[in-house]
Amino acid sequence: MIDWILEPFSFAFMRNGLLAATLVGLTCATIGVYVVLRRMAFIGDALAHTTLPGLVVAYLQGWNLFGGAIVAGLLTAVGIGWFSRRDAVREDTAIGVVFTAMFALGILLISTLRSFRDLTHILFGNILGVTTDDLLVIAVIALVVLVMLALLHKELELTSFDPIHAAQIGLRADWLRYVLLMLLALTVVGSIQVVGVVLTSALLVTPAAAASLVTNRLGWMMVISIVVAIGGAVVGLYASYYANVPSGASIVLACTAGFAIAGLVRTLRRGRRR
Repeated sequence: MIDWILEPFSFAFMRNGLLAATLVGLTCATIGVYVVLRRMAFIGDALAHTTLPGLVVAYLQGWNLFGGAIVAGLLTAVGIGWFSRRDAVREDTAIGVVFTAMFALGILLISTLRSFRDLTHILFGNILGVTTDDLLVIAVIALVVLVMLALLHKELELTSFDPIHAAQIGLRADWLRYVLLMLLALTVVGSIQVVGVVLTSALLVTPAAAASLVTNRLGWMMVISIVVAIGGAVVGLYASYYANVPSGASIVLACTAGFAIAGLVRTLRRGRRR
């Protein structure tokens, strides 16, 4: 039994994959709570897709792919915030406009590549191909995002639960939205290497959604979300190794199983109360 547990992580690529998945899971699960509370789930998906033109440009020019993704993600975040400022345009409308424009630009640019396979690892993830340099970038992004969230914890909590009161006491809701969008863009970029553009939004939403079914206290919500995300990463990697299936998809499905368990716990609690 011990050999079965330890065998996958006797390989360096599996250890790197586990560390990357843990860092990404920790970051996505934490900021994902705010995403779920603010009903911004569509933004995570939009940001994941709108990094595509930045990735393609970086690939064509021989630049660092992370750098291209960060630039595209931040431009998207600023664009969404600018279009939806002061309710001139509803946020979901701004997301739809920027999302479709950036993704269309990415498709146009990707059509210039010789082969679609050139960016397959970005679209669908390649956690087992994570290098030491990739880990360093992911760790720096995780540190920046988590530190910023810790510094702005009270402000983000208040604007998430009671935005009217936050406005009355003078909190800059527009400024906080910009900051949250930019942190979300950085988080998405850090997740791309692990599960790819297509599946990144699931790591942002699913663990936090599972936590919201179990508790409505922000602190516990974050803890449960982190447990689901990291637990899903570990289970997904084991499934990938022993069943020879894609690791990114396995991680997301494991997190989805966590969501189903949380739903079952919620149902059982309600049944007992009755």
